[in-house]
Amino acid sequence: MTPRPARGPLAAAAALLAVPALAACAPSSADDRVEVLASFYPLQFVAEQVGGEHVSVDNLTPPAADPHSLELSPAQVRALGGADVVVYLSGMQAALDEAVATSAPERLVDTAEAAGLTGGAEDPHFWQDPARLADVAHDVADRLADADPGHASEFAANADALAGRLAALDDDYRETLAPCAGATLVVSHEAFGYLADRYGLEQVGITGIDPEVEPSPARLRAVRSVVEEAGVRTVFFEVITSPKVARTLAEDLGIGSARLDPIEGRSDPEADYLDVMRENLAALRDGLTCADGT
Repeated sequence: MTPRPARGPLAAAAALLAVPALAACAPSSADDRVEVLASFYPLQFVAEQVGGEHVSVDNLTPPAADPHSLELSPAQVRALGGADVVVYLSGMQAALDEAVATSAPERLVDTAEAAGLTGGAEDPHFWQDPARLADVAHDVADRLADADPGHASEFAANADALAGRLAALDDDYRETLAPCAGATLVVSHEAFGYLADRYGLEQVGITGIDPEVEPSPARLRAVRSVVEEAGVRTVFFEVITSPKVARTLAEDLGIGSARLDPIEGRSDPEADYLDVMRENLAALRDGLTCADGT
């Protein structure tokens, strides 16, 4: 004979005490999501895609802001130490490098390692190469699994799915830009080196890595010579820095100008990383001087 379950106030109290214990074993509510801090938008995108409904992701860089010049408030520095996972890029944001060293987050993803950047690499913009961003996704999945082992398989599956979408994006870039191999890509600042390397373009920046540095007259003359010698027909400006210099140069040379988004900061809340990369691809195909004459 199967005994009846216990009744009465003691049994009810025991049942109530069991509920929080079970919830702690398998977090599923919004309050139990893994708290992730990302240093700028592409890393926020990866964390959200990999973590799905099991994470809450905050971006330390405000929308449409330049992450290179990030300054942190005392509250943000404290938040770094309390976050479940921190995803950042060492060497890109000096204030964040210092804060990470001070606050010592428990779980840290340095995407410089996952993306295969060498020590002291001058160009941090690795997300312009979709394959490198896919490698970052798997590292993020591993750290999220450390914080929430119960959903480790979902994190791994999400990382695989994102890697597949990034591979499809890479295929589109390769196919579309194949006729443009060797073309000169003139940009307002040198944020597209990884893209240029992957798809056979030659990047020429009006300024260097730092978008805030004003180009010297000598630099402008050098870019002008490149444009004339290479038959460049478009100068690309950006969304989070002033387009004035790039547009003025294009007008002086009698050629076109077009927008190319470095995706450092999210300027359009309705467009994610994949959307912007495809918009960039269309701009490149229309603006580069390619072998097929288009």
